[in-house]
Amino acid sequence: MSLDLDIKEQLVQYLALLENDVVFTASLDDQKESTEVREFIEEIVAMSERLTFVEVKLAYTPSFRLDQPGKESGVVFAGVPLGHEFTSFVLALLQVSGRAPKVDEDVIRKIKQIDQPLHFETFVSLTCHNCPDVVQALNIISVLNEQVSHTMIEGGMFKDVVDAKGIMAVPNVFLNGEEFDSGRMSIEQILDKLAIGESDHEELSAKEPFDVLVVGAGPAGVSAAIYAARKGIRTGIVAERFGGQVLETVGIENLIGTPYTEGEKLAISLEEHAKTYPIDIIKTRRVVNIKEEDTLKVVELDNGATLKAKVVILATGARWRNVNVPGEAEFKNKGVAYCPHCDGPLFAGKDVAVIGGGNSGIEAAIDLAGMSSHVTVLEFLPELKADSVLQERVASLPNVTVIKNAQTKEILGDTKVHALTYIDRETNEVHQVDLAGVFVQIGLVPNTEFLDERFEKTRMGELVVDKFGQTSVPGIFAAGDCTDSAYKQIIISMGSGATAALGAFDYMIRQ
Repeated sequence: MSLDLDIKEQLVQYLALLENDVVFTASLDDQKESTEVREFIEEIVAMSERLTFVEVKLAYTPSFRLDQPGKESGVVFAGVPLGHEFTSFVLALLQVSGRAPKVDEDVIRKIKQIDQPLHFETFVSLTCHNCPDVVQALNIISVLNEQVSHTMIEGGMFKDVVDAKGIMAVPNVFLNGEEFDSGRMSIEQILDKLAIGESDHEELSAKEPFDVLVVGAGPAGVSAAIYAARKGIRTGIVAERFGGQVLETVGIENLIGTPYTEGEKLAISLEEHAKTYPIDIIKTRRVVNIKEEDTLKVVELDNGATLKAKVVILATGARWRNVNVPGEAEFKNKGVAYCPHCDGPLFAGKDVAVIGGGNSGIEAAIDLAGMSSHVTVLEFLPELKADSVLQERVASLPNVTVIKNAQTKEILGDTKVHALTYIDRETNEVHQVDLAGVFVQIGLVPNTEFLDERFEKTRMGELVVDKFGQTSVPGIFAAGDCTDSAYKQIIISMGSGATAALGAFDYMIRQ
């Protein structure tokens, strides 16, 4: 294999930033997969005098560890880290060489508190845009603490291991041989799950009341926080993660003034922009309730802490909608999936189904058709809702079957999915489709279920807001995909966040 010219040009610039020499310590044999890894290593080593290559026996073959001469690191790549993982490889190369990772001091302090051996393994697919966050986070922890090691395992190259462990969704993380978690995780969320550091319950509850507290850190929430902070008032953000639903978006081409970006890059930009203002950012915490106490709003968090504010702006966004049939929850990540880009490669050569005939469903079917043996699309309505160009494309694919008027009845399996049943809505007959995977693509549901009957909502659960962004509860505003806005777009969410912040400021000065 050979790196393309663009990648090599970028790599030359990064290799110039190496702080110390780095050794590729590789475990290889004479199989085709090892040849690919060997060619990858040799091509990169030839690009810098600071890089060398030795062979040893590691846990996985083919794999390689990044070391400083005479000093082993805990960072291992099993497979060829290309695709979305190429950035993970480059960052690890720089960090192992001695270049400091870009993380907060509080995060570094918590990492250095780890006092027991932890070995992580992360199973990834190279087309997964969620995987690099986890890989990069665990690599940083491994670089900063010698007690921790981490191996990225490319699922396509280690299919036997993937099948043996029953892995059907990525990223999937194992800790000391036991399943740790799956899905996108930030470094803060990983440390939180490990219970590293003291509880922040008392520290959070002791904070002075905010003028404006924003719940959520997607485009709407960050926009609201920045507009509030620019008014010179005490502003905070509380959120599980920065970026929200944007992190699930690969390419973004309709953000005016930015011809093209990607979800993860935009999420990083949102956080960097927020940090240029005196905004108190509280991560890895989820809001579970909002009460009122005299003139203040009391925001209860999932760890039992409370925050107080004069005004609250809800920007909690939305998440994938469940089809809500028996078997869906039981087999999530065991055949039931929601991201064809991430999990599609795990179903190469297998039969799968896509539930949903809108744009996202048909796009998923087209994507999966290139990997899977056969794709069955189930649409509840008599006609597909996708754009005509997508319908024409999917109709031209010989390994895609579209079934309309189909009501999904149950997802069947034992330890993993093996079939799906649906009801023909015209005849009421029940049919079964044997398959290995089910991809649910039926839109989004707003994250508003934690809000009580004081809040007016649409039948879809969206918060009803006025032209100032205020909800039915005075002093509580909302913005973005959790509201009844007609269109769910990034640029519209940003605008509604600004509207809610200006509305909140106007509300405050009138009280």
